[in-house]
Amino acid sequence: MERELTNILDEARRSGGSIVALTGAGISAESGIPTFRGTEGYWVIGSKNYMPQEMATQEMFRRAPEEVWRWYLYRFGVCKYAQPNAGHRALVSLDRALGDRFQLVTQNIDGLHLRAGATPNRTHCIHGDAAFVRCADACSHAASQGELGEQHGKLPLPDMGVRGADTPFTEADRSRLSCPRCGAWLRPHVLWFDEYYDEENYRMQTALRAASQASLLLVVGTSGATTLPMQIGELAFRRGIGMIDVNPEENPFSDLCQASAKGFFVRGSACERLPEIVQALTAFEVSGPVV
Repeated sequence: MERELTNILDEARRSGGSIVALTGAGISAESGIPTFRGTEGYWVIGSKNYMPQEMATQEMFRRAPEEVWRWYLYRFGVCKYAQPNAGHRALVSLDRALGDRFQLVTQNIDGLHLRAGATPNRTHCIHGDAAFVRCADACSHAASQGELGEQHGKLPLPDMGVRGADTPFTEADRSRLSCPRCGAWLRPHVLWFDEYYDEENYRMQTALRAASQASLLLVVGTSGATTLPMQIGELAFRRGIGMIDVNPEENPFSDLCQASAKGFFVRGSACERLPEIVQALTAFEVSGPVV
């Protein structure tokens, strides 16, 4: 392992402070989930190709809810059958070793961190979670928590069966995707491009608070194309804490790391590099005091 990286990890381990991991699509790409902005993300309606930036919007959902749902159900099926990889499992090891001194902030909606064994109350899905839906008319927000079994207005995504890219949308699908309280459309519990981060749905303040208290920020597989992750990176940079970016390609986070006295850009994939990084961070936890 590179000497500068080892020094940063040693300092973080000795400090006994908290560690925040920030993950993006790159960690799940190794499980076979295409990155959201890739050319494989397009969708055909009639004779026109739509890109994710067009499909994943409130505006498109209002115009063509069935097409938006067809697109999401196909993508959600890819997520459902993907399996966690060595990168996900390495972060679970870090979670278990550090306990409440670890927080995971993820842009991924695929649920692979949780399926790998991440602690739910320390896993903050800032772009939502494909396993849940909520009322598109927001009627759930006014209801008492626990009614119909929802939490903060969320309901589990109904079982829609295996969906291909060409699977038609049926009346039965429409019924399953209707709000059980008011009958309006249910929508995916995901952050759309024409929406804003908030605390209730996307844990914005929780993520920023975790970054403001951390002694190390570990960034994995994100391109820095969305605002809240970059706010977290810039906050870590301004605070002068340890900062590591694991990514096969240079990106805005690697730029921050290279400009920081306590930063390091680890070129490589999550499966290649995370296990050794986690091993270095948790070596003391195995032989030292129980936290």
